[in-house]
Amino acid sequence: MGDQGIAAMIDRPAADLTVARARAGDPAAFERLYRREVGRVYAICLRMTADPARAEEHTQETFVRAWRKLDSYRGEGEFGPWLRRIAVNVVYSGGRSQGRRGDRERPLEQAPQDPPAVDGSPAVAVDLERAIAELPAGARQVFVLHDVEGYRHAEIAGMLELTAGTSKSQLHRARRLLREALER
Repeated sequence: MGDQGIAAMIDRPAADLTVARARAGDPAAFERLYRREVGRVYAICLRMTADPARAEEHTQETFVRAWRKLDSYRGEGEFGPWLRRIAVNVVYSGGRSQGRRGDRERPLEQAPQDPPAVDGSPAVAVDLERAIAELPAGARQVFVLHDVEGYRHAEIAGMLELTAGTSKSQLHRARRLLREALER
């Protein structure tokens, strides 16, 4: 995308101009996108993997892939959801290559340090974050994608190579397990 493509985007918000500049090869523009999106990308990677170290690796890999694939971003939708879809694919492909070992449990001392408050109570937020982290991998991934990120079952099915029915089943299972964990 050259100057012509950037000029065509002048009437769009500054975020679109930043994306256009990054697509044109401007590393400073990509750095601005990184700073704007890194927290959200890390959060989805952490929730999907329940492992801070793997989430960090997946976050970095997401931005490497995004930089390489910027020319495939058509600008039809917002940049953030496009980037988070890459993150989901990175996590999913990383999970396939590492297998299922270690996905079910992680020590509680690795819980996120500052989870978002739920209903105004930090204690409830910590309990919820821990309960999400302790979900089986498939249920956790579907729960995060559906209830946290807002994807529909058909989209989740495509991302995780499941049927929509399996996605619905995993979501039901995740919600049941979360209720049980939070009632303890």
